[in-house]
Amino acid sequence: MRHLGFPVIAALTVSVTAVSSSAPLTAYALAPALAIAFWRNAMAVAVLAPVAVTRGRAQLLSLDRRTAGVCLLAGVALAAHFATWLPSTRLTSVATATALVSTMPVWSAVIATFQGNRLPRSTWIGIAVAVTGAVLATGADLTVSGRAVAGDALALLGGFCAAAYAAFGERARSTLTTTTYTTVCYGACALILGVGCLVGGVPLGGYPGSAWLAIIGITLGAQLLGHSLINFTLDKVSPTTISVLMLLEVPGAALLAWWWLGQLPEPGSLPGLVVLTAGVLIVLLGSARKSRPGDGHPTNGGTTISPEAIATT
Repeated sequence: MRHLGFPVIAALTVSVTAVSSSAPLTAYALAPALAIAFWRNAMAVAVLAPVAVTRGRAQLLSLDRRTAGVCLLAGVALAAHFATWLPSTRLTSVATATALVSTMPVWSAVIATFQGNRLPRSTWIGIAVAVTGAVLATGADLTVSGRAVAGDALALLGGFCAAAYAAFGERARSTLTTTTYTTVCYGACALILGVGCLVGGVPLGGYPGSAWLAIIGITLGAQLLGHSLINFTLDKVSPTTISVLMLLEVPGAALLAWWWLGQLPEPGSLPGLVVLTAGVLIVLLGSARKSRPGDGHPTNGGTTISPEAIATT
């Protein structure tokens, strides 16, 4: 990794903070979690679409059926991620939900295995450590309530859906620009979530002003600012390194939830959260050793995270 100047360090700091605010803002907003997921994607599309149409009109018009299908599948996976993870932040603590959804690199490794990639031993060690941490954390929540355990399960499922989103996104980004892919993917995600809200009778309006401010904050922060600043640093920092830095979302979200919401995870779950985070870190470091220096892309048997899917929260 090259020497990092102040602009890159500042961008990474702001991006981690922006992504970390997602879970506390969701827990704070007096609006249904599914509706929050819809609005953050719909608002993001409203911002991105004019840019995509202006700068990438030719690519949008020439989008072939196969690539469009991959983008739509990415949108489905992203919708499933939001539909599972966002409700989990209200069923269990913000810190636990954020840690469990951060198992995304572990799920990515599992998906890579099913795709026929040979993974290094360190990856399997990391998976074992992360699973142990998840068991410890959810076991502690079992003593709290069934509601907390349900939140844990949704957060884990959200991590898997994020990994599926990453896999589809990596395929789509091989031929599409970031703006074109993101606009189509977010648009599909918003459409699916909107239909889900209408079918499920989830209100898309009538919220207090504080809820709308929280939704706007999530959109500008985690959805747009976090992603944009990550993309800004990708020519200077490898995606794997950024993925490791994004693990700071776990303590970041916990600190924001404590400072703003007065919410702390159950003391019994803390050792599990530490072990889980260590496991994810082992997986990412194993990926870094199997990647070509400087570009973050895998060689034989390597695993990596799609740049556009690093910060799905």
